[in-house]
Amino acid sequence: MDGHPRLTRADKRTLGLSSLGGALEFYDFVIYVFYAKLISELFFPSGLSPFWAMLNTYGIFAAGYFFRPLGGVVMAHFGDLIGRKRLFSLSILLMALPTLMIGVMPTFESIGYAAPLLLLLMRVVQGIAIGGEIPAAWTFVSEHVPERRIGIANGVLTAGLSLGILLGSLMSLFISLQFSETEIKEWAWRIPFILGGIFGFVALYLRSYLKETPVFKAMQAKKELAKDLPVKQVLAQHKTGVAIGMLFTWFLTGCVVVLILAMPNLLVGAFGFERADAFKMQSAAIMMQMTGCILAGILADRFGAGRVILFGSIVVAAMAAIFYNSLGHVAPSTVFMLYMLLGLSSGTVGMVSYSMVKMFPAQIRFTGISFSYNLAYAIAGGITLPLVQWLSLYSNIGAMYYVWTVCLVTLFTAFVYTSKFEKVPEPVKVVTE
Repeated sequence: MDGHPRLTRADKRTLGLSSLGGALEFYDFVIYVFYAKLISELFFPSGLSPFWAMLNTYGIFAAGYFFRPLGGVVMAHFGDLIGRKRLFSLSILLMALPTLMIGVMPTFESIGYAAPLLLLLMRVVQGIAIGGEIPAAWTFVSEHVPERRIGIANGVLTAGLSLGILLGSLMSLFISLQFSETEIKEWAWRIPFILGGIFGFVALYLRSYLKETPVFKAMQAKKELAKDLPVKQVLAQHKTGVAIGMLFTWFLTGCVVVLILAMPNLLVGAFGFERADAFKMQSAAIMMQMTGCILAGILADRFGAGRVILFGSIVVAAMAAIFYNSLGHVAPSTVFMLYMLLGLSSGTVGMVSYSMVKMFPAQIRFTGISFSYNLAYAIAGGITLPLVQWLSLYSNIGAMYYVWTVCLVTLFTAFVYTSKFEKVPEPVKVVTE
């Protein structure tokens, strides 16, 4: 029985600093998306067709995804051997520096083909950083808080990642309202990147106040750190955990990429919504998803992560059916409300990290989470939007069928996870002095 079920002040500070750093680092990673079209014009030859310029720009964006597994596994390897805190700080440094560099980098007009090459290098470093940051944050916080509060801790932390997307969206909106198109193209586009870099260094400074996790220090004292390569142990002894972690991560990517990131394009392109209205809806859905992550964490501490994901996948599938089928048939205000409810239900993804924390032993936990999460995200991140685009050739709500498929797979995966890795938690008893 956990003698300290409440979060202490130190736990809350650790959780707050970790969530803030995660939000700022995710902001740095996604702000590129909001300026992709402008970057395609500034960093590639003017004679290049808009199609090829955009393809190159998105290709450079994808490079960030492709290098996530490499960065994640390498950083997790050292995180399991020399400590969580050092790698936790390194990941934010590797994100802040390239973001700042993109903000001050010369364009194609100044340095020719060196410009897109430098841009590619910066995105590769960002991919390595984000590949280490998210598994590091989940591991770090889960090993700091009491056993019976891992759910709420992961819920708050994952909500922080969603906050990073929201900050990127709001920053783009602010820049578009404050500056003319000419000013943005000439210099104002640099502001979000420079600010992102500065924010990253602030977060790095704040993280210097964090302490190494008690779990890692205990393993170090008892000389129980991994003897072999951590990734070798993961692949040799935890194949089921890796498979479940990857399938749960697919659910996470579907709820983030399809239900949040890609939604404005669907609303504007297929159903005639005003772009400003679509982004307002997206912002509201992100806030609801953040709320859903925290609620899912509270429920997981009571009923277990597997049961929350199992029930949540059913609710997400049902809400997706209601929402997508309402498009073009009901009033925009009703669509808005339904989208907010869909966002709330998608907060179930906040427990994906909790499930992985439970599946991998402490000696190789960082590596196990990082390998499963980053490999799945690299694959799913690459195929999700093309698959949704292909489905849209047959139906303007083709995305719904993709979401249904992901939810069905998640439902069966949650059954396996619950039966193999999870027992019903005992009721939390508050210890009073």
